[in-house]
Amino acid sequence: MKLDVAIMSNTLREAAGLAQAAEAIGFDTLWTSETQHDPFLPLGVAALHTGRIGLGTAIAVAFARNPTSVAHLAWDLREASQGRFILGLGTQVQAHIERRFGMPWGPPAARLREFILAMRAVWEAWQGGGRLNFRGEHYKLTLMAPFFNPGPSVYPPVPVYIAAVNAQMCQLAGELCQGLHVHPFHTTRYLREQILPNVQQGLDAAGRRRGDIALSSSIFVITGETAEEMARARREVRSQVAFYASTPSYSKVMELHGWGEVRERLSSLAVRQRWEEMPALISDEMLAQFAVEGQPEEIPYLVKMRYVGLLERATFYLPFDPARATLWRMWVEAFN
Repeated sequence: MKLDVAIMSNTLREAAGLAQAAEAIGFDTLWTSETQHDPFLPLGVAALHTGRIGLGTAIAVAFARNPTSVAHLAWDLREASQGRFILGLGTQVQAHIERRFGMPWGPPAARLREFILAMRAVWEAWQGGGRLNFRGEHYKLTLMAPFFNPGPSVYPPVPVYIAAVNAQMCQLAGELCQGLHVHPFHTTRYLREQILPNVQQGLDAAGRRRGDIALSSSIFVITGETAEEMARARREVRSQVAFYASTPSYSKVMELHGWGEVRERLSSLAVRQRWEEMPALISDEMLAQFAVEGQPEEIPYLVKMRYVGLLERATFYLPFDPARATLWRMWVEAFN
C-alpha cells in the first residue's frame, strides 16, 4: 500500500513549496481536489518544481468541462511532469452541475463512460495522427485540424481514475479505468460487500484482472500527541462523518450497517441547518467504523491492518502541514 498526500493551497504561489515538501518527505503521489480552487493549476506549478512525486486530481469535475479541454489539460500536465500525472475525474451531483457550473445533466455513469472514451479518442488522434471520429449519445467529436494537435508524446498514456460510490460507477471503473477514488465516507464492510464486487464485475466484463486497477481513498484518522489533541481530532472527525452521513448520495453506507434511521435524522437536521446537533448522533461504535484511531506511531500499522487487500493507495484525511515533516516522514517510512 502506498501513502499519498492531499494538498489544498490557498494560492498558486504556495503550491510549489507544498509540493516540494511532500516530495522531500517521500509521499508516493500528491493529490489536489476541486473545492475552493481549480485542481489542475496547482499541479502545473508542482510539476515544474518536483522531479519524482506523482501528481493527480482527486478529483476534477468532468461534467463541468468537455472531453477535449480535459484531454489538453491532461496531455500538458503529463508533459510538464514527464509522465507523472494521473487524471482523476468525478461527476458531482445534479444540483452542482446545473446550478454551480451551469452545465447540462445526464445519466452519470453512461455519460462519464462516453467522456472517458471521447477523451481517449482525442489522445489517440494526437498520438497516432489519425482522424478524430468519436460519435456517442452525449458527445460527438469529429474535428481535429493539425493546428490544434500537440503531436505525439514519449510518455505512457495518462492513467484515469474515477470517483465511484454506486454500483454502475464501480463497474465503469473496473471496465475502463486504472484507478478508483473511494469516497472517504466508507467502511471496510462497504468496500468488501459493495465496492469490490462491482469493480470485479466491470473487470470481468472487460477481460481485466484485479491488478489492473488501483483503489485509492482518503482515510479518517484520529490521533494526537496529547489527550487534548486526541479529543479535538475526535470531535472534528465525528462532525465530518455526521455531515457526510446526512447526504443522500452516501445513504447506502449507513443502510448497510442498519443506521438508516440515524441517517434520516441527520438529513432532517441538515435541511434545517442545525449543524451543531448532528455530531452527537454519531456514536462511538459508528465512529470506529469510519475512522482509524491511535497514537501517532500506531496509525500506519492500524491503517495497513484495516485496509490490506482492499486499497492500494491511502491518503490520511488530515491537512498537510510541512512544519510537521517529522511526523509525516515517520508515517511514510512505516508504509515503505
